[in-house]
Amino acid sequence: MNDTTQSIMRRRMIALDIDGTLVPNGTRDVPDPTREGVADAVAAGHHVVFATGRSLVGALPIAITLGLNGSWIVASNGAVTARVDQSSPGGYRIETCQTLAVMPLLHLARLLCPTVRIAVEEVGWGYHVSDPFPKGQINGRQLVLSEEELSLEAAPRVVLAAPDIDKFLLEPVRSLGVVVYAGPGSLDVTPQGTSKAAALESIRTSLGVAPERTVFVGDGMNDLPAMAWAAQSHAMGHAPTAVQAAADHVTGTLAEHGAALVLRDLLDRPVTSGVTP
Repeated sequence: MNDTTQSIMRRRMIALDIDGTLVPNGTRDVPDPTREGVADAVAAGHHVVFATGRSLVGALPIAITLGLNGSWIVASNGAVTARVDQSSPGGYRIETCQTLAVMPLLHLARLLCPTVRIAVEEVGWGYHVSDPFPKGQINGRQLVLSEEELSLEAAPRVVLAAPDIDKFLLEPVRSLGVVVYAGPGSLDVTPQGTSKAAALESIRTSLGVAPERTVFVGDGMNDLPAMAWAAQSHAMGHAPTAVQAAADHVTGTLAEHGAALVLRDLLDRPVTSGVTP
């Protein structure tokens, strides 16, 4: 076995959540220790992959900031996979995009909650919405369309927003056979069978990385399938108890640069910009 073959076999696939793992929710400000850790992992030949609930338009600027040209992004909780490609229009190439029909979801949501706000993802651009969403709740631009126009669409992700929506709409929406994650005042809906784990496994196969060389770092309930997928999973120190219990290891909090600590340990390399030991 030559040195090149050995180097390829040693490569890891390191999948990283974004919000609450790399950056505070809704921001783009990656701390210096995390920047260093990602750069060192890439320099060492490992595959750094983002796996996020964000839409592609929200994840792409962070990948570009970190110099991840050519890297993979799993967006919209696994409904979209793309490659960062700054030579392409928009800076990306879509590899897969699974969609759901908006009409049944819209009709059910309106029936049970007439005041619900609806956002339908337009990949790489933003969202078509029934009413404007507050800044930071969804990524990218917004275009208000009529319900008739929205109902004709198919999309990888739909966001439904209303106070306490998880208490009365979560189970009815799940009955449509879609994947639903509940957040504060919102439901995040993607097509049946989608998850970060399923998308990551497809990427792993494409990259030729051995299953035992996979790593995942995250902090949310939507990360549980990816934690089960990875050979080595890490929960952020501020993650909910259920997420920490599901992980193989618990690292530091976001304020303690927990993701950088994981990268440092994987590379057996010190990070010098204020990481809590």
